[in-house]
Amino acid sequence: MQRAVRIAPSILSADFSRLGDEVEAVTAAGADYIHVDVMDGHFVPNLTIGPVVVKALRKHSSLPFDCHLMIAPVDPYIPEFAAAGADIITVHPEAGPHLHRSVALIKDHGKKAGVALNPATPIEAVEHVLDIIDLVLVMSVDPGFGGQTFIASVTDKIRALRGRIDAMGRAIDLEVDGGINHDTAPIAIAAGADVLVAGTATFGNGPGAYAANIRRLRGEAVRS
Repeated sequence: MQRAVRIAPSILSADFSRLGDEVEAVTAAGADYIHVDVMDGHFVPNLTIGPVVVKALRKHSSLPFDCHLMIAPVDPYIPEFAAAGADIITVHPEAGPHLHRSVALIKDHGKKAGVALNPATPIEAVEHVLDIIDLVLVMSVDPGFGGQTFIASVTDKIRALRGRIDAMGRAIDLEVDGGINHDTAPIAIAAGADVLVAGTATFGNGPGAYAANIRRLRGEAVRS
């Protein structure tokens, strides 16, 4: 079955000195989601942004804000990101004691819920919430930094999740994040991904290149 591929530019690779303009530029260039990587320096070895930045960026795009919370404990921050304007909130099974409770909290705030699986996290970690979530995010790098190399072995995980999602018949996004570029995007798509998070591959070469970058990631031909 042919699936529409959606692109979620990660603002982690944007120019932070003009972040609002960057969000507007990728929105105009044809992005489908705005991906926001939230890191706490504890759950992952880096610090990025908080809900105040999400709130400030909200006026710069009408696209869904896809907020990936790499923070622990995660539950106390879910209401803050929901209030700031997140549309999708994704959490890790390891970021709290009760994944079902975290997912239910996201849903209670009227947002779509996602679960992220690190490269070494088994599929079974998400199996018992597949009936209530809206997105599974497969990390194809160990989270914490942009610009890392795609871990090829995760393709088996993507493929297995694709089979489980299709068998359920529910509308669940299968998103892949980490090392996605024009070479690895086709690998992730062939394995079953339908949402690609791409930072460097989207924001490379300045705003004039964003539309072509996004089309290439989708696998569309780009005229020179």
